[in-house]
Amino acid sequence: MNLESILRAGAERDASDIHIVAGHVPMFRIHTVVTPMDGPALSAETVQGFVEEMASPEARATFEKQKDADFSYELKGFARYRVNAHRQRGVVGIAMRIIKTKVPNLSKLSLPEVIGRLTYLPRGLVLVTGDTGSGKSTTLAAMIQAMNERYKAHIITLEDPVEYVLESKNCLIEQRELGQDMPSFSSGLKHALRQDPDIVLVGEMRDLETTALAMTAAETGHLVLSTLHTCSAGQTVERIIDMYPAQQQNQIRAMLANTLQAVISQSLFQRVDQKGMVPGVEVLLCTPAVRNIIREGRTFEIPNVIETNRSMGMQSLDTSIAQLYFNGMISRDDAIAQAAHPDKLERQLAA
Repeated sequence: MNLESILRAGAERDASDIHIVAGHVPMFRIHTVVTPMDGPALSAETVQGFVEEMASPEARATFEKQKDADFSYELKGFARYRVNAHRQRGVVGIAMRIIKTKVPNLSKLSLPEVIGRLTYLPRGLVLVTGDTGSGKSTTLAAMIQAMNERYKAHIITLEDPVEYVLESKNCLIEQRELGQDMPSFSSGLKHALRQDPDIVLVGEMRDLETTALAMTAAETGHLVLSTLHTCSAGQTVERIIDMYPAQQQNQIRAMLANTLQAVISQSLFQRVDQKGMVPGVEVLLCTPAVRNIIREGRTFEIPNVIETNRSMGMQSLDTSIAQLYFNGMISRDDAIAQAAHPDKLERQLAA
């Protein structure tokens, strides 16, 4: 059993992730469920060989030193993968996320229509949030592609690693990978602002310096798209503010209120009407009322603002989940399990 046969088997079974651990058979995550591949358990030597086959010399050196390494891998003419190599119980393990080679059309992702309107923004900060594997990268890639087809602009992406390979159409697109093209997100973003960009995609606002630079870029006339591992719009605003020391938080509330344009929070569900996944999506748009709420530290009011502004395109996660359930796309158990307010949603679904 070689690496290519495992990867092709994963694609044939529509796996989103492939797990390869010494002493076990390869495992595929298929529509959220981890299932084994038919075949023998893999030896430690075989799995170590897979790492050496996929990783660059720099990534192999990182793996040997830190026992963990993140990198991308492409099976020529077939697919791309986001890879993590690690050790567990003294042997090698590999986790691979399959990256679709073709960027999906934004209109085909079952996302709210308002997200398409966000691609017309001239400047500001747009955040796509959610758990790992919630489809954030796919949404962002589709948004970038929509702008690539419409504008004549300069787009710079800073990623860890580069996932979708974006072809320049009307726009000039540069994609920079952490470790290979830049030492850190903050360094890449600092220098990107001197490279005449119109649109900047930051793979993740994972530290204070990157967050501060992203807001500065948005404040100085760029459109900045990024992600956070948060599960709601209110939590996203609080997470950003809490990154800063207490004495700076009032200033940051004002800055965030001025720059933030929208927060999209996603959660993926297994479909019951057909094969595949579908997103439940919360949408917060930064109206003057929302900007005042952020500026004054009243983030607890954000859920109520979302509920009372549905006509503008805002929606809560539970509203989105209820729509998916009533449209016959997801199961009742999944709907309630991932709801922000399970008891309230359960009563709504029973009505």
